[in-house]
Formats: sequence, structure tokens, C-alpha cells
Amino acid sequence: MSNINPYVSALKRLEKVAEVIHLNRTVLEVLSRPQRVVEVNFPVKLDNGEVKIYHGYRVQHNNARGPYKGGIRFHPAVDMNEVKALAFWMSMKCAVMDIPYGGGKGGVAVNPKELSDSELERLSRNFIRFIAPVIGPKEDVPAPDVNTNAKIMDWMVDEYEKIVGHSEPAVITGKSLAKGGSKGREIATSLGGKFVLDEAVKRVGLIKRPLKVAVQGLGNVGGNIFKLLSEDRNYSVLAVSDSKGGIMVDSLEELDFEKVLTHKQNTGSVVGFTGTRQISNEEILELGVDILIPAALENQITRSNADKVRAKLILELANGPTTPEADKILVEKETVVIPDILANGGGVSVSFFEWGQNLKGESWPEEEVFTRLKEKMIESFKGVWENSRNYQTDLRTGAYVLAVKRIAEAMKI
Repeated sequence: MSNINPYVSALKRLEKVAEVIHLNRTVLEVLSRPQRVVEVNFPVKLDNGEVKIYHGYRVQHNNARGPYKGGIRFHPAVDMNEVKALAFWMSMKCAVMDIPYGGGKGGVAVNPKELSDSELERLSRNFIRFIAPVIGPKEDVPAPDVNTNAKIMDWMVDEYEKIVGHSEPAVITGKSLAKGGSKGREIATSLGGKFVLDEAVKRVGLIKRPLKVAVQGLGNVGGNIFKLLSEDRNYSVLAVSDSKGGIMVDSLEELDFEKVLTHKQNTGSVVGFTGTRQISNEEILELGVDILIPAALENQITRSNADKVRAKLILELANGPTTPEADKILVEKETVVIPDILANGGGVSVSFFEWGQNLKGESWPEEEVFTRLKEKMIESFKGVWENSRNYQTDLRTGAYVLAVKRIAEAMKI
């Protein structure tokens, strides 16, 4: 799966939409390339005194609708094509969510699990120092992504403020509450996905209850959607997985979130949880469930396994988990796919709320954040649904139609 170029996949989606809406050729050319690409090689002193050089990226795709916006991920597989694709998807996502941002993304090729806390801090601070000239609250606003979190964002903000010589909390979102983060940010992506899922279930007529669910990936997003669905009697989570493998129970049972979480914290994986059968990350995609939630990395559902996917509805909480070739198969099978640029838009929505709070010196109560998030997600879902119906196409194409039209309009203005 790793040999699939995610940026090529992203451009295939764009070309498909360009044909559907007869997009101006110049606009297509502009959207096919990022506006700015930054590559950095920066040193980090390890605890043993050795100095190691790390490779990082910041890609700024399009800012027609506002400052670039997008996370920073720490992962061994980070490369230029991945970051370019993620920046492109962020442009689309912000436009779908009708947020005044463009798309950006950053990453460092590193396995953070191999670093001590002090090494991780030095890596985080050095990376932000090297990309500081191209970011800022009105230019490019980073956030957490795979293997990064509020603590890492706090280090980065602190380092940026040392460089500019004054307080600047709005330069990065996803911070801790103590550093100006928004209430509700940790669960925002998962909660936004849940709001969209509830709407989709009504529209597509999944009537029987509880609906059986499998979740691939138990990071922040996968873990929180597991928790939210476990608290809703309309859903029953039968299978989950992490980077080391997955577990499932009989369809007459369901996984206990708290007990699975405790097992994972104690052992480092869900694998081996009492009373479950072990499965692989590939097998979890093919289970006979009603709803499949890919919440790990890109390129999980491909041409080689899409015909084996048995779920009736897929909620893409990961970025780019389905390849264009797989999409064609899923459409033919009438599998409903809630695309990533809508499904996981809750994270960037609350990042936008945090940015606004920082700029105005405000702090909203959690209830207000969640109320605004629900409104934003439902409104965006309706827009995507209407476009898919108007153009007689699938939800992903409907989402891209909505996004590209909005960006193109901003570019004309």
C-alpha cells in the first residue's frame, strides 16, 4: 500500500471534479500545484551527545480563501508527496467547511517513539525555528497531526515567540488550555465525525439498531470515536485496531471502551485483550459490519481490497484512506463513503475557533464550542449532500465540487 503516491491520488480527484463542473483550465493548473514548498534539514542534539540531522517539510497549497492551515506530523514515512497531498486536502477541507483558510501541511521524517521527551522537545523547537520565516497567525497556522499533540504545540509556540520577541498564541492551534488552546479541541475531529455520521445514517436509511462498527486506528481520533460510539446505544463497536494489530468480538457482543483502553495503556496495544479474536489491520477493513471507520493513515482501502469491504457506510476520519481506484469499486457496490474532507473537518473547525479566540483574547466555554461545531458539521454535510444530488454523483465528488467552486470563486475575486 505504501507505494501508492498520495499526491497523484489527490490530483486524480481534482481532475475528476474539473470535468464534472467544467472548471476553468487556469484554475485547474493553479490548484494542481502548491504555491510554496519548504524543505529543511535541521540538527538535533541527542541525549548521548550525538547530533542527528532530520528532514522536514512545510507545504503551502493555496491561500485564496485565507491563511494556510494544516497540521504537523512526526512519522518515519513522511515525504514530500505525502505532505503535498495533505496540504491539497486541507485546502479542500477548509473550503468544504466554509472556513476562511487555505491548505498547508508539515511533517518531519522521524519515529518519535524512539526519542526521549527532551529529544522530542529539541526536535520540535528546532523544526519550528527552521520554518518560522514562512508561518504566522495571518500567513500559515500549524496544528497537531499524527504523533503530535498539545504539549508539542506548546513547545513550538514558545519557540516561535522567542524568535519574534512577543506573545503570539494564534500562530499555532491545538495548544494546551494553559497556552491559549480551545476547550474541546482534543475530541473535535471525532465529535465532528460523529455529528456527520448521525446525519448520514438518517439519510441512507440504516434502520436496524445497534449499528455494528469497526474502527481502524486508535490514536487520538480513533480512540475518541470509539469512546463516543460506545456511549451511544445506536452503535456497537465490534472491532478496533492499532499499529500492532486488531481485535474483534462476536457480533452479539461489543467492546468495552474503558477496559480496552486500560489494556492498551498497560501493554502498548489492544492485541491480547481478553475474550477477543486477534485480526490484522487489513482484516478489519473487510469485516461484516455496518460502518467502517478508517482512522489511521492514507491508502488503506485500495484496488486490491475494495471489493472485499462489506460495510455499508465508511466514515473517513483518516486523511486519504481510500484511493481513487478503490472509490470506483465502492461506488459500483453502492457503498456510501463520507469523505475525509467532510468527515474529519471537526478538527480544523475547532482550530479556527481557537485561532479566533486567540486573536480576540477570548475563551469560550466547551458547550459553546460544541454547539458551534455541530452547526458547522451539519451545515457542511447538507452542502455536500445537495451537491452530490445536484450533480448525481457520490458524496466525495459532491464535497470536491463544493470545495473547488468556493476556491475558484475566491481566486477570481
